[in-house]
Amino acid sequence: MTFTVDTHHHMLPDFFWRETNHPDKPVGGIAPPPWSKEGSLSVMDEAGIDFAVLSVSTPGVHIGDDAKARNLARRCNDLSATLMRDHPDRFGGFACLPLPDVDGSLKELEYALDVLRLDGVVLFSNANGVYLGDARFEPVFEELDRRGSVVFVHPTASPDPQAHELGLPDSLIDFPVDTTRAVAQMHYSNRFARTPDIKYIFSHAGGTIPYLATRFGIVDEMKVIPGHEERGSAADTLRRLHWDTALSWKNPILEMLRSVVGMEQVLFGSDYPYLRRDLAVKCGGELRDTSVLNDQEREAVLGGNAVRLIPRLAQLAERRRNT
Repeated sequence: MTFTVDTHHHMLPDFFWRETNHPDKPVGGIAPPPWSKEGSLSVMDEAGIDFAVLSVSTPGVHIGDDAKARNLARRCNDLSATLMRDHPDRFGGFACLPLPDVDGSLKELEYALDVLRLDGVVLFSNANGVYLGDARFEPVFEELDRRGSVVFVHPTASPDPQAHELGLPDSLIDFPVDTTRAVAQMHYSNRFARTPDIKYIFSHAGGTIPYLATRFGIVDEMKVIPGHEERGSAADTLRRLHWDTALSWKNPILEMLRSVVGMEQVLFGSDYPYLRRDLAVKCGGELRDTSVLNDQEREAVLGGNAVRLIPRLAQLAERRRNT
């Protein structure tokens, strides 16, 4: 069986959940079941997932207080490192940073990557209303680029109050749209152009980006947004980024991803525990069985592309092939 890596697998320890989510109004509108490492390992075993890179989910660790955010980021990152140490063949970790606190984020980035040896970082589409292409975050992205880091970008709630007035869970429409806002701003602010060594992963197939790619192309041709000489075309940019299959594994989306970005840029993600357990098991099975992917593409999406981003997984993948 193909070595399978889940790059979109959440850890939601009680202390994180209590500090960041209201019990009656969880961010996104849909509360997942309680999380535990035993639950993650159990669903991984059932779903045939060899390795999962853990990350916290929305809204991240910063909900208004820099000191509390720094402390919560440290606790989450220490837990990730503990899980990696206790289960080195099963778990990796993306470090959380206390953005929009830039100084705190730079300090936590150094600790998480140099001391804890985590596999990259998780950022959110906006940090308390500040999107990732904003110039205020330049020092953080400069350091991530210097390190050639993996940066997993996850959506969070829009800062626009009107976006939450439809009576629908934010995770249904607004989360994909907020990812789209982040990608668009990062491209047209030339954030991607200035950080060529960052290995970006965008959740949920990039929200609506694959559908809007041709629209981006038209804007590029019209040259109506300054800076086009530096950033190049959106088509080229999108093919340098990575996109996961969390909630986005069905055949029409796979076909669109092949057309827009290429299957060598697509990673498997389950979104567990937000995705119900039976569906988290089903999504990997459908990727293994779909006729849309050929054998080479299937192996790449399920694990090969992730091994390329996280080289330390190569030894695990080789061991899996030899069993």
